[in-house]
This record gives sequence, structure tokens and C-alpha cells, in this order.
Amino acid sequence: MMFYWSLCVEYMKNYAKTRLTYRMDFWIEVLSDILFQGLNLIFILIVFQHTPSLGGWSQAEVVFVYGFFMIPYGVFGTFFNLWNFSERYIVKGEMDRILTRPAYNLYQIVLENIDPPSIFGSVFGAVIMIISWSQLGLPFEALDALMLVVFTLGAVLIYAGLYTALTAISFYSDAPTGILPLMWNIQNYGRYPINIYNKMIRFLLTWLLPFAFVGVIPASYFLDRHEDGLSTLALFTPVVGIVVLVIGLTIWNHGVKRYRGAGS
Repeated sequence: MMFYWSLCVEYMKNYAKTRLTYRMDFWIEVLSDILFQGLNLIFILIVFQHTPSLGGWSQAEVVFVYGFFMIPYGVFGTFFNLWNFSERYIVKGEMDRILTRPAYNLYQIVLENIDPPSIFGSVFGAVIMIISWSQLGLPFEALDALMLVVFTLGAVLIYAGLYTALTAISFYSDAPTGILPLMWNIQNYGRYPINIYNKMIRFLLTWLLPFAFVGVIPASYFLDRHEDGLSTLALFTPVVGIVVLVIGLTIWNHGVKRYRGAGS
């Protein structure tokens, strides 16, 4: 554990040295991310200019869900920036370099592509949650803080498992492009009330590609949505996260064993 922790520290130091050389690029990236998330929030507000509720959810509740959705997504974006994996590690052969080192291969890849500015998305989401929490008049207890941490970790594990599995497709296919952007679009459905979708999409978002567990379901716990059963279902978020992560790592490890070097 100490070895892996020290490795993480060294990678963070190298990242800081690089960013200190181009400080303006760092803040431009942070600003662009915040503006993008701000546009998504504006879209939600515009929708509620034309309807008083969305599937029985008020504007403040939907904004609250969006705020929670941003917290695990920001953490995930910081540590699992794997969008260019196929091009960099398979096509260009950098996976060969990774496999010659003693540390776990996925851990190395994650650290090489770490993106700390994404954590500001989590800060943005937390601010939205706090404002919405106050507007909704929700009580706040010590247990709520603990459950927020548990749900966030569970949601991050779901993200990590799903995207690790999808990234691992690069080991099996020569043309995996287009899959990750499609999944990125699907994940955004998790920030809206799940009851506005038909049964097939609800089943997909809950049990097959459980993006509902990264947004609306765990957020429902704090909103006391007992009438639709979401508050109870939210308690399964960490369990779903562990299961999805195990599946993702299994697919990844099998793919690594299948890998035979650059050009394979």
C-alpha cells in the first residue's frame, strides 16, 4: 500500500510541475468545465419555465439531483480520464511500457491520465446541493453526511467499473471508437427523474447500465422519495458499485492477458 501511495504522490508532483509551467491553461480548463456545467443547469431551469414539475419532481428537487450527480462525476473525471486509451496505449504501443513495470497496469494508466481540474465539477455540484437543500428545507443530520460519502463512493465505483469495462474493449476490437461517447450521453440520463422514462429505459438505467445509481436514486435518499421506493433502493448504491467494479476489472484483466503487444 505504501508503494502505491508513494507512486500516486510522485505522479501528482509531476502533474503539478507540468501545470505550473502552463498555469493559464489549467485555469482555462477549470473555467471551461464550470461553464459547461453551468449550461446544463441553465437547461434544467429553462425546462421548468414551461412546466411546473417533471414526473412529479419540482424544480428544486431536479436541481438537487443534478448537484449530487456532479459530485461523483467530478471525482471520476479526475481519476479515470481514459478517453484516449485505444489511440495512446494500443495503437501507439505504450501498453508495452506499462506492462514492463511492477505496479498494477490499470493503476499506472489512471495516474498517467489524472485530471485534477475535474474535481472543481464536484465543488460546483456540492454548491448546487447546498443551495437546493436550503430551498427545500430538508433537515441535515450527521448520518446524512456519512451517507453522502458512501453514496458518492458507490457512484464513483459504478463509473469506474463501467468505463473500465468499455475501455477494455480496445483489447478485443480494432475499432472501439464511438462507444465511450455514446456511453457518456447515456450517463446523463441519470441526472433526471427515472420515472419520466419508459419501462425499458428504466430497467436499462437501473440494472444493465446503472447510471440511475450515480444520480437520481442516491439523491432520492436525501429527498425522502419513499412513495416511489427510490429512497430504499438508494441503500444499494455501494453494493451496485462494488459489483460493477468487479465486473469491469474482470473484463480488463482478461483483456490484458489477451494483449500480445503493439499491433496485436
